[in-house]
Amino acid sequence: MSQGGEHDTEQPLAGGRLTAGVVRVGDTARRPASPASRYVARLLTHLVRKGFDGCPQHLGWDQYGRDILSFVPGHVPPRWQHFTDDQVGQAATLLRQLHDATRDLMPSLREEVVCHHDPGPNNTVFRDGQPIAFIDFDFAAPGHPLEDVGYMAWAWCISSRPDRGPATEQARQVRILADAYGLSPIDRDRLPAAIGERLRRNEAFWRDILDDEAASVPRARLGEVLAWTRRELAYTEANRKTFIAALNSA
Repeated sequence: MSQGGEHDTEQPLAGGRLTAGVVRVGDTARRPASPASRYVARLLTHLVRKGFDGCPQHLGWDQYGRDILSFVPGHVPPRWQHFTDDQVGQAATLLRQLHDATRDLMPSLREEVVCHHDPGPNNTVFRDGQPIAFIDFDFAAPGHPLEDVGYMAWAWCISSRPDRGPATEQARQVRILADAYGLSPIDRDRLPAAIGERLRRNEAFWRDILDDEAASVPRARLGEVLAWTRRELAYTEANRKTFIAALNSA
């Protein structure tokens, strides 16, 4: 695999809200180094060794100190939207494979797996209409699988927007996600609470950034994201019984 020469054109890549300066160089992606870079490099190397191909390979650092990652061809949705049952099920299966590939890293820790901690569609590469890889592992850290499953249930299935369908239909997709991931009966019972907990953590995350005078994201945009997160939390909590009923139905 070519790592791109010094004369290769840098093509800006649309990134998340917090990571600027991500570019494509040849068949690689370059990301500004972060405090998480060394950990992510070790994690991605481990995943490749375990045979998990749903992530980029870490190829080192370039002359500017940027992380060099293999470029994963495909399409990343520009915004959250309605996803089909097949797409939701495949995303959950991919997440389970990711978690299972990290379990041997946890023998001396209380946590069970390494969580991605941001497995939304905006961090997922699609190919031929199906999710095939996760990207942007900057928040990856040891945790409980429900931290990721709860976040994924919200990001892929649940929305307060009227055009995303009724809560009963969203709850049905949450059940598809739980089935595809293979949640245990105990964790299925815990999933609705885990969804709310992840949203509360998101709220605190964006509130802290809004309070940071040095934040690089415009304050107006931060305010919009925080208000949206609070709406989603209120909607999820108001419909918790609907999600519980769907997960417990025969």
